[in-house]
Amino acid sequence: MTKPKPVDVCQVRCVNTELVAQVSEALPGDNVLEEAQILFGVLADKSRLKILHALSHNQELCVCDVASTLGVTSAVASHHLRKLRDLKILKHRNDGKLAYYSLKDPRITEILSYALKQIAE
Repeated sequence: MTKPKPVDVCQVRCVNTELVAQVSEALPGDNVLEEAQILFGVLADKSRLKILHALSHNQELCVCDVASTLGVTSAVASHHLRKLRDLKILKHRNDGKLAYYSLKDPRITEILSYALKQIAE
């Protein structure tokens, strides 16, 4: 009979209560963390990263342009664009039968640029 592995638990309830209180107070609210979780979830998809990068150059692209950029079908591009729009990361406008997409918030460009530079170093 094998012995169960000991559970790794802290033996001291709290080492520095003032520090813990300070750090806990500085934590963002749940709504902010949920929005960050959504954003990072979006950034976890390579196709969506490509879309955001393409749109980060102050460009407005239609679905066909996005599909060509990604090398995918219009249906696949449209799916990703719809997801990004539903998450309020992209905005769109219709021009006849075409829908043009652009970034809703320019700070997405800053986040994406920073992340890619960090990885490239």
